[in-house]
Amino acid sequence: MKSTIGEVKHHVGESVTIGCWLNKKRSSGKIQFLQLRDGSGYIQGVVVKSEVSEEAWEAASKLTQESSLYITGKVKEDTRSKGGFELDVTGVEIIQITEEYPITPKEHGVDFLMDNRHLWIRSPRQRAVLVIRAEIIKAVQGFFNDRGFHLVDPPILTPSSCEGTTNLFHTKYFDEDAFLTQSGQLYMEAAAMALGRVYSFGPTFRAEKSKTRRHLIEFWMIEPEMAFVDHVENLEVQEQFVSHIVQTVLQNCQAELETLERDTSKLEKIKGSFPRITYDEAVDYLQKNGHEFAWGEDFGAPHETAIAAQYETPVFITHWPTEIKAFYMKPDPSRPEVVLCADMIAPEGYGEIIGGSQRIDDPELMEQRFKEHELSQEAYQWYLDLRKYGTVPHSGFGLGLERTVAWICGLDHVRETIPFPRLLYRLYP
Repeated sequence: MKSTIGEVKHHVGESVTIGCWLNKKRSSGKIQFLQLRDGSGYIQGVVVKSEVSEEAWEAASKLTQESSLYITGKVKEDTRSKGGFELDVTGVEIIQITEEYPITPKEHGVDFLMDNRHLWIRSPRQRAVLVIRAEIIKAVQGFFNDRGFHLVDPPILTPSSCEGTTNLFHTKYFDEDAFLTQSGQLYMEAAAMALGRVYSFGPTFRAEKSKTRRHLIEFWMIEPEMAFVDHVENLEVQEQFVSHIVQTVLQNCQAELETLERDTSKLEKIKGSFPRITYDEAVDYLQKNGHEFAWGEDFGAPHETAIAAQYETPVFITHWPTEIKAFYMKPDPSRPEVVLCADMIAPEGYGEIIGGSQRIDDPELMEQRFKEHELSQEAYQWYLDLRKYGTVPHSGFGLGLERTVAWICGLDHVRETIPFPRLLYRLYP
């Protein structure tokens, strides 16, 4: 019967056939040990010369790294192996013998590996990252679906910028100018006025000429928007959301976390409520600890890392200066020079993973913001209509998927968090 490596636990004592690739091989003369993979997991196939046909033995002998094959054998439990099972091989059918596979067990440079990203993702470490990424996506969808949110897909091609920035990819939409979206948030606000609680999950693009370990040109965002939800309630949803993601990965991806040698004791602390400090308090801390920093500036990576180092869980930095935040954020009624917003900073130096705020719901104030930021009312008229026809208090946030994957996996660079990263000087493969 056919099986996958991930399903062999259901076939102990039975003979199965698995389509797979050879990861590596070793031999002790009359026994060949085949490390096999099929995407669902890894298993060792043991080929004993005296117990298989001459054809099967010769076929196993010919196998090279990443050769493809069908292997048949009896499944048995083996507590010594990582997967807990082993295959006593009875048959080997070669599909293709791979010659001169580029990625060998020796050390390779980053540029070489990135040039061969289409092959690098086959390695155990890269597979573990992509499995965890998939589990995070599943946890995201489960969290919102279980809480009455509706999935809405905002457009990727837009006529204007979401946040008034210029770091956008420009294209032509027939005879009109258009841009690749940097966020679906404005459209999600419209959707929230129709469906109450919504979220989007899709690609976003920023033409920032940045080469830091935290930046990608193309990345994926999860952007919930909630009608009748204020700033404090918004933070509570974010806490529950991130805790749910981390605990789900801990529950379902232990093998992958082990492959990555991730210290899971740090992740086990990510639950419950997270500490909250104001921007004022963060600035005060930085100034008292050797950082030259003036009120009204934005935090860079060293500042976020220094602040996060005080905590073992993510930390919210709330009430940022109005002047450095997006035009749509609601000012604090008791202190208009700051807005009702928060950035969630991950621990261990991974920086901001969520940005969110309560949105302006006052029509006159929104008109004023448009003038201050010199935004086109023609391009945004539909957005202004949201305040004109049945305005309500509402809030939302955006979580960057790749930064979240990097943090949970304990990766040094965000380029490993997406199958085919788009970086400042990389569009291949």
